[in-house]
Amino acid sequence: MDVVSRICTAIRDIPDFPQPGILFKDITPILLDPALCSDIVGAIHQDFSGQKIGGIVGVESRGFLFGMMLAQRFQVPFIPIRKKGKLPYRTVSYEYKLEYGSATMEMHEDAIEPGTRILVHDDLLATGGTAAAAAELIRHLRGEVAGFSFVVSLDFLNGRDKLNPYGAPVKALVSY
Repeated sequence: MDVVSRICTAIRDIPDFPQPGILFKDITPILLDPALCSDIVGAIHQDFSGQKIGGIVGVESRGFLFGMMLAQRFQVPFIPIRKKGKLPYRTVSYEYKLEYGSATMEMHEDAIEPGTRILVHDDLLATGGTAAAAAELIRHLRGEVAGFSFVVSLDFLNGRDKLNPYGAPVKALVSY
């Protein structure tokens, strides 16, 4: 079975989580399969191997799961982006709108050297707001967005539209 089929088989659907009417795509069963995890990292690495990648941004918190492994595979720094107030050093921040309010993401102010090409990774692309916030933080530090990688994309939420202005490839292994 190929990696996409194995991901689809492993993902667990949770109805009405976190609220009624939502069908949550739970990726945690993937984490029980070390070979699948390795193959996911390999597939994402292959998607971006032709590009010069100077760092991997992982978006809190599930973006850390494969983001760190991607950084190791690319042999580049891993850069966490976290919710406001979670990083211990001086930060830059970006506030963005959610369907139900707003959120603020932060990154250490010294995390990216100007001109560095950064791959943004998260487990899931939904509306694109969080990934776009990560891209804005990268731009604020004068880095370049090299691409966006996701394990899963919920295409019906049109998150790719929010990422198109960055002019970088958007890749997801599985799309719903």
